[in-house]
Amino acid sequence: MPAKPKITAGAIARDLRLFLKDRFNLDEDKASEQQTIEEIKKGVVFRGTNLWILMFAIMVASVGLNVNSPAVIIGAMLISPLMGPIMGIGLGVGINDLELIVKAFRNLAIAVGISVLTSAAYFWISPLNDAQSELLARTAPTLWDVLIALFGGLAGIVAGSRKEKSNAIPGVAIATALMPPLCTAGYGLATAQWNYFFGAFYLFFINSVFISFSTYLIVRLLRFKTKDFVDAARERRVKQSIAVFIILTIIPSIYTAYRVVNQSIFERNAQQFISQELRFDNCQVIGKNFVDDEDGRRIEVTLFGEPVDDARLQELEKRLPNYNLPRARLVVRQGYNDKDTLDLAAIEKMNLQMRAGIIEDLYKRNEEILHNKDERIRLLEDEILRMRSREVPIADFVEEVKVINQNVQELSVSPAVISRIDSARFDTLHLAFAHFKRRPRRAEIKQLEDWLKVRVKTEKLRLVVN
Repeated sequence: MPAKPKITAGAIARDLRLFLKDRFNLDEDKASEQQTIEEIKKGVVFRGTNLWILMFAIMVASVGLNVNSPAVIIGAMLISPLMGPIMGIGLGVGINDLELIVKAFRNLAIAVGISVLTSAAYFWISPLNDAQSELLARTAPTLWDVLIALFGGLAGIVAGSRKEKSNAIPGVAIATALMPPLCTAGYGLATAQWNYFFGAFYLFFINSVFISFSTYLIVRLLRFKTKDFVDAARERRVKQSIAVFIILTIIPSIYTAYRVVNQSIFERNAQQFISQELRFDNCQVIGKNFVDDEDGRRIEVTLFGEPVDDARLQELEKRLPNYNLPRARLVVRQGYNDKDTLDLAAIEKMNLQMRAGIIEDLYKRNEEILHNKDERIRLLEDEILRMRSREVPIADFVEEVKVINQNVQELSVSPAVISRIDSARFDTLHLAFAHFKRRPRRAEIKQLEDWLKVRVKTEKLRLVVN
């Protein structure tokens, strides 16, 4: 009877290694290297169909961001061809193909430029200029954006290297959100809001770098054959150029990832500090803001309720190092100063300040409109004054005309507007109407007309006799 094999730690480790190698084997169902490379290279070039699809997708995404519709944004990301040149850069680095790197970079720059300009053109003519929540979400990258770009890129290149293509590539395009940051950058450019422009580009840069980096990792893991050169000197120059490119790309990406991670950790620790330490019986936190700039880190908190004394606040600030916030400052804003009850006077003061601030903001936004209205009002007032100055004291005229010419039976004098039918031009004058008891002589009419011109003080007068 054969002896049973002994179960040892080494045997268990060997069987576990074989099991894991079989389960996580990437060689199964793998397409040929040439097929994968050609497929990625095909998506690198932006010309003709790709370019038109990109512009249409950018317009769809811009509309989605403008009306705050996640479904429309997702649809735009599904038809976006932006993944091609980004994966092409990672592939070029992985197989030492400098020409592919340069080609992918050039096409990516063209795609980014066209995307931003297309989006800016849309937002420039769009009547909806307010930043919606979907748009604002693409201006401040976080640690999670880095992780999404990294693991999304890994999923994309693994799926792209299979014989049977899956829906992973469109899924990566949705998850990593390459198009919305470019649309947000276009919004910032169209509205001259540079914090949106640079913040969105910052997010797009993070996504692009880590998708390229994940493509490079899988290409090396799958042992793609690197490009051979006949000329050894040229091979050395190409490798040096690629090394310089990798360094120039990695340095800002490392700094970017470092800042994003630090900011995320700072916000998480600050949130934990507020939730655990800022608990009061008759007061609650109604606002919080985490600031990390050149002036240092600040945790800004707004409290509602009975005021917290300065000694208590100083004690709370000393606890910040316990939450890995050694260099942060606690800034607390309180609007109430009654020890037992809420200060109603302070509440009313805050309400007045808020209303005044709203009115001031509305006035500033409509200052030009108000200025134009003031100008129109002044013009109308001047016109009224001019009209009044042209009013004729007809009662005085009647008494005077009785002395000048007793043949006048009726008299009317008033300002009038004369329109020339042939030229559509307008002119102003005084129109006088006189009715005589008996047929007047020419000299009599001329005398009355001259007297009226002197009395009205204008040469632009026309007398009509009946």
